Amino acid sequence: MEAFLLKSTASLIVLLGIYHLFLEKEKMHTFNRFYLLFSLLLSFTIPFITIEIAVESLPKPLLLSQSDSIPVLTQDKSIDVGAATVQKSGKNYIPIILWSLYALTTLFLVIRFGKNIYDLILKAKKSQKVAFNCSTLVLSKEEQLPHTFLQYIFINEDDFNSQNIQQELYTHELTHVRQKHTYDVLFIEILKTLFWFNPILVFYKKAIQLNHEFLADENVVESHKNVSFYQNLLVEKASWNSNFYLASNLNFSVTKKRLIMMTKTTSKSRAFLKKIALVPVLAGLVFASCIEKTAAKDKEQEVWINGERVKESEMNQPISNWKKKQPNEKNQTNEAAYFAGVRFIIYKTGTWTKDRLQGKDIILDKTYEELTAKEKDRFKPYLRIPKSHVKKSPTAAELEDYKDSKKYAIWIDDVNVKNTELNKYSPSDIAYVLGSSVMKNARTQKHPQPFQFHFYTHNYFDKKQMGKAPEKYPLDKVEIFDKIIKN
Repeated sequence: MEAFLLKSTASLIVLLGIYHLFLEKEKMHTFNRFYLLFSLLLSFTIPFITIEIAVESLPKPLLLSQSDSIPVLTQDKSIDVGAATVQKSGKNYIPIILWSLYALTTLFLVIRFGKNIYDLILKAKKSQKVAFNCSTLVLSKEEQLPHTFLQYIFINEDDFNSQNIQQELYTHELTHVRQKHTYDVLFIEILKTLFWFNPILVFYKKAIQLNHEFLADENVVESHKNVSFYQNLLVEKASWNSNFYLASNLNFSVTKKRLIMMTKTTSKSRAFLKKIALVPVLAGLVFASCIEKTAAKDKEQEVWINGERVKESEMNQPISNWKKKQPNEKNQTNEAAYFAGVRFIIYKTGTWTKDRLQGKDIILDKTYEELTAKEKDRFKPYLRIPKSHVKKSPTAAELEDYKDSKKYAIWIDDVNVKNTELNKYSPSDIAYVLGSSVMKNARTQKHPQPFQFHFYTHNYFDKKQMGKAPEKYPLDKVEIFDKIIKN
């Protein structure tokens, strides 16, 4: 919702600013009318438009083996295996209060809006009516200036009977009827009712109604060819008060702008250039508001492990997941049994202490059984169940490649060692190899390599029962931090 309001408001401000700076003073009122309406429609549509462009993606997440004691880090989130203090989060009533306030205010404005429409229609039904060209004259007992709503022109009955209404005034109101200006006013009023908290819509309504008067004035001047008389007539009527905010009023904003506009001209070439100049401006606004960066497809790196080629795009998963049809992957433990009783905690922030991440401001704290389907989906990257591993030694060429200290960080039996330690082992001494890529922002001065690999000897493999799928998650909780703060 916040993104929708920010994008739509920014677009409304920019487009209205363009109108006041470059269009309002030009005599191309029909174009300006549709520009203002289009600006409203575009501004409330922009938040739903997405233009995707490909950019270089960040490296894949760093995934460690289950026996590692350091956290599993992604871009902004981590799972820490240490202990944490548990706090229950209180219910936040602020959104409920704000939505209730919005609903009550909107309900009041909707009722007021409906009542004003009803009053005008009821007034038209109860009063004497006279057919007049394409409109209906509504003769009212009230002392008032002519004003228009839909096809109705409301005028004073005595002025009509005594023929005290100038032809210019009839022409003015007929223009509002023929060009259906009421629909513009109703449209902006509906938007104001729904988005009453956005003051920019008030300025849009004023701009739209003033443009309506420009259109009506232009038609009067072209029809009666007496600019000075019409200007004097408007000034004479300017002192009258009109409180019909849904109707087009004769004396709406009788200002210097309207009087000057009657004598102004705009050449066709000037109008054309201004219209053409709007195209790149509107395109730029849409592009800037709707652009969304997506990860470009990176060139696949060629990685060979245990004699099989593994795509770089698969390196963010444990090696057991790369082999889709391992012979002993049957009878895997199901997710519910594996994570039974494990607590899943989300913290707003996590701060690095001496040896671990300390969570603060709990957003969620539930056992696996209490998680909703949506919450489980959020934890999906952390709900993988380790599979049993099949012993398979690397080839001699692969073992030689792993000795490259610029490319690989090496662990043997979960102990970080120099790459040269691999010289002490032959391929047959290694029972299993587990590897992953390392994100750039997860690399350290000690381990700047793009890959990390764990080598397991036969004794260690058998001792840790790596050939058997675990039946239970080894820890009592999984922790996620929305934001990591480094001291």
